[in-house]
Amino acid sequence: MKSKGYAVLEASKPLVPFVFERRELRPGDVALSVSYAGICHSDIHQAREEWGPALFPMVPGHEIAGVVTAVGSNVTKFKVGDKIGVGVFVDSCRECSSCKAGLEQYCLQGMTGTYNNYERDGKTLAQGGYADSFVVDENFAVSIPDNLDMAGVAPLLCAGITLYSPLKNWKAGPGKKVGIIGLGGLGHMGLKFSAALGAHTTVFSHSPNKEQDAKSMGANEFVVTKDPKELSKLAKDFDLILNTVSADMDLTPYLQLLKLDGTLVLIGLPINPYKINTPVLLAQRRSISGSMIGGIAETQEMLNFCGEHKIVSEVEIVNPDYINQAYERTISSDVKYRFVIDAKKFN
Repeated sequence: MKSKGYAVLEASKPLVPFVFERRELRPGDVALSVSYAGICHSDIHQAREEWGPALFPMVPGHEIAGVVTAVGSNVTKFKVGDKIGVGVFVDSCRECSSCKAGLEQYCLQGMTGTYNNYERDGKTLAQGGYADSFVVDENFAVSIPDNLDMAGVAPLLCAGITLYSPLKNWKAGPGKKVGIIGLGGLGHMGLKFSAALGAHTTVFSHSPNKEQDAKSMGANEFVVTKDPKELSKLAKDFDLILNTVSADMDLTPYLQLLKLDGTLVLIGLPINPYKINTPVLLAQRRSISGSMIGGIAETQEMLNFCGEHKIVSEVEIVNPDYINQAYERTISSDVKYRFVIDAKKFN
């Protein structure tokens, strides 16, 4: 199947128009016309080989929202015309304990990334969603509620589930105090979900000008992190803190905010390892953990939750020829809050 999109032909080069072949429909596959594709910061890291050697040519994109155009002979989950989404991975071994538990993102043999990865045959280069069409196994796609804006849905397939999963795992809800470090593409989704789940939610940000946005999205409190005194006032106050920031930072001031048995969950991925203040961990039996996206079933649960609560990402829609500028603006945090590509313009 011929597909038109944008690709990086070699590391750190600008994205350019690119025509390529997707696999022909298998019995269990669905084909979709891509409506919108989100720009994730991880797209930039991989296109520039900041996370290690990458595979080129690379069509990035793992926040894909579209409409089914064809189904394979064995497909039962979707029909032509359905609105569906595809996220960070498109296959897994399906046999290990993680996969059987619905945690395909933690597949013991390794999940198959939507791009910058080979398919399970070890030969076919997977290409992502910056394109007009996509083909995926029905088991790795999810239904999009009809009442949600498709452009705002696209980032939910990565940014959304990345925050929803830890909030659910650590049981955020009424009676719990949750902190969100950073109010960017990830953080604003964490705020929306935490508030909708009923938790008392505090946003920690170095940008005072984001307070109004935070309050409008459901924050109960907004703390400017440039002032250490403001942080110290909240010592031993939080059940759960989610760190969405990928920059190098000192975790100690935030660990001190956790109450007995509180947990700091790392979501942003810094280039350098964190230094951990062990005495602060021991003092209140605090924990540091990590979380990575979510499984297919949980992603569907998240989208259903979004449909019920009318939650979508805050986005700026751009045309394909603006992708390179959008990358630079993403790096400089000049976006409210995610860029989404109008994939209909790839034709």
